[in-house]
Amino acid sequence: MIAYLKGKFTSKNPSNIIIDVNGVGYEVHISLNTYSAVLSLEEGLLFTHLLIKEDAHLLYGFADVKEKDIFLALLSVSGIGANTARLILSYMKPDEIIAAIIRGDSHSLEKIKGIGKKTAERTILELKDKIGKQSANNISVVVEQGISVKTEAIEALQALGIHRTMAEQAVSKSLQAEPEIQLEELIKKALKSI
Repeated sequence: MIAYLKGKFTSKNPSNIIIDVNGVGYEVHISLNTYSAVLSLEEGLLFTHLLIKEDAHLLYGFADVKEKDIFLALLSVSGIGANTARLILSYMKPDEIIAAIIRGDSHSLEKIKGIGKKTAERTILELKDKIGKQSANNISVVVEQGISVKTEAIEALQALGIHRTMAEQAVSKSLQAEPEIQLEELIKKALKSI
């Protein structure tokens, strides 16, 4: 098993990187999260997972261990293959995926192209205990912050006379675009989108 590769990034695009390790070029399939993390780097380290198929050996790379762990957890879900797992990691950051699974938020997963209601629900059902035990301490703060910021923003918009349904939609849309947004900025963006 190849645990990681460290070398020069000779070619980068949103779906794969070629990394030169002592004169050997490895093609590594990546998510958009990893692409964003390495875009400005000339060289670096990628944690990897080698997937052996009947007709190919495919190497998947990740900017950090958390993303790799989520990828492996997603692979354990029946009906999710490597490309679907990589697609999920391209749409959502690892902490967002963990938070959605812990909260049982299948709607966030359903927004990803190719993930239907059954797959989203199966993912939550199969991973909630596994990921919940591993990540409960790390992610609980993120989940609480995400919920409280969203709630506060919705309440602030309602105080301004905006109907609750419209406020919820605007806040959700703004949070989806920028999950780490601060409360003030979230309220401003939500107001602009109404």
